[in-house]
Amino acid sequence: MGTQSVERALLLLEAFTDQAPEHRISELVAFSGLGQSTVSRLVGALDALGFLERDARSGLYRVGHRAVALGALALNSSPIYTAARQVAQNVAAQTGLGVNVALQEGAELFYVCHFEGAAAPKNYDMAGRTGYLHATGLGKCLLSDQDEDDVRALLGTSYAACTPRTITTLDALTEELRTIRGRGYATEHEELAFGRSCIAAPIRDRSQQIVAAVSISGPLTAINLAEREAELAGKVIETADSISGSLGFLGSVAASQPPMGRFTEATSSG
Repeated sequence: MGTQSVERALLLLEAFTDQAPEHRISELVAFSGLGQSTVSRLVGALDALGFLERDARSGLYRVGHRAVALGALALNSSPIYTAARQVAQNVAAQTGLGVNVALQEGAELFYVCHFEGAAAPKNYDMAGRTGYLHATGLGKCLLSDQDEDDVRALLGTSYAACTPRTITTLDALTEELRTIRGRGYATEHEELAFGRSCIAAPIRDRSQQIVAAVSISGPLTAINLAEREAELAGKVIETADSISGSLGFLGSVAASQPPMGRFTEATSSG
């Protein structure tokens, strides 16, 4: 298979997303702009190799088991994943909440690890998904060491509003990052999705650079930052410190003790 064929095959695989996990040949033609015969030939090769598979009843193609195996290999080869996996799983079990680990990939965050607790169940895995940097606790932690010029170059000066609570301007984001640097953790309260909240802390390696972030998340009733912010901030910082230590970082990600009751007024109505 030549270089052009490899590039085209990978392009077809990019059509498969959480929002569109299955496709007909005609849809792949429309997505790629390639001819139907070319798409049919490439899909046939990917099917034969196990990177795609065809549902016999619907005739739709979906990602095959070989792609899953490659994804698992990529995760298991990641120092961040191997350092974080067991720690994150233990915290999810202890707290009953969701625990996510993500790293920055360009202007997005990339989830490498996800575990849910009994109070924060999900019917899907976050690993491999991407997300906003400006609208998540994880993303804001990943940005927290960057100055205003760096953030402007990366994200611009205005951002998508996922909810009315989302930070949408560079000035507001810069101020939020300053707060995160001062206390060692970030919060996200219905900024990405209604009814959900999280608290996150940065993960550093031996170079003292932020290489990832870890969050504790769940529905508002379970997270309850109005009453649990100090408790959960301590837990997420402890978790980040444990993972950072495995990556060679000496010290604590926390710059100060968590303040009490920051969300009391903001969440008093619900």
